[in-house]
Amino acid sequence: MSGRPLVVTGLPRSGTSWVGKMLEASGEVVYVNEPLNPQHPPGRSPGILDAEVTHRFQYICADNEEPWVRAFSDTLALRYKPAAELRRNRGPYDLAKMAKYGTAFTLGRLRRRRALLDDPFAVFATPWLVDRMGCTAMVLVRDPVAFVGSWRKLGWTVDFHELLDQSLLMRDHLEPYREPMRSLVGSPDWLARTALLWRMTYEFFAAVRADRPGIQVRSYESLVADPLDAFADVYRDLGLTWTERVAGRVRDATTDHGRAEQAHTWSLRGGVSRTAFRPMDAATALGTFRDRLTDDEIARVRELTAGVLDRLG
Repeated sequence: MSGRPLVVTGLPRSGTSWVGKMLEASGEVVYVNEPLNPQHPPGRSPGILDAEVTHRFQYICADNEEPWVRAFSDTLALRYKPAAELRRNRGPYDLAKMAKYGTAFTLGRLRRRRALLDDPFAVFATPWLVDRMGCTAMVLVRDPVAFVGSWRKLGWTVDFHELLDQSLLMRDHLEPYREPMRSLVGSPDWLARTALLWRMTYEFFAAVRADRPGIQVRSYESLVADPLDAFADVYRDLGLTWTERVAGRVRDATTDHGRAEQAHTWSLRGGVSRTAFRPMDAATALGTFRDRLTDDEIARVRELTAGVLDRLG
């Protein structure tokens, strides 16, 4: 599988940007940030992915794949589409992003690099990307208590209509959760909504990865606790070359600068981008939930998500 395009996914705040940047350090991939994000930026850039994203956590399957096959064939082959981009986006930021991605795609294609999609919004499209588009997927799962605590700090919430309105997703995977989701629409029970999103997503992966060797699940906490050995294993499994330079990059990225849990910010470093990647250390990354949730809330999250981590293995 060493020549396949790569997908790094998992719910937002599960470490996809960090892992994606650590894989980019190999010099063997072209990093593509959140093409399925329905917000612009970073999504809705048809030069990168020329298809209309209609929902957060867009579901793709054989029954709706026609526009997606065309779009992802270009993206994964690193064929940038400047005309499509200019028809939609022409602001200063967009032009800078077009120059960045146009150059990266062209050079990556000439140098036979692999596309690397870092996209938490691709969670429910992952089986299709593996089966139909030939990708290898790395799914990150963060401990549910830490995940809920991170979402609380950032004030993020769940709109279950984004899932309920996707009839094919409901038909194929989430029908058992229809009533629980409906009961929480508009509910002030923020913790239950966030825990349900986590549970549904990783129950989904526990089911779909069983017969798909192209999907591997990794614990965010295991990567943070021992990043050098863990990323050396990831590189081997994904067919990337582990070097001393890459090890130094991973080492630098696990030194916390007090920003590990900030939301997305804009950066011009290495080109215009928007990413959740932050340097971190193990103590910061593994212990932040303790001052965000009460003991009773922690116990409730554990109860609402019980058994899922065991199924993921």
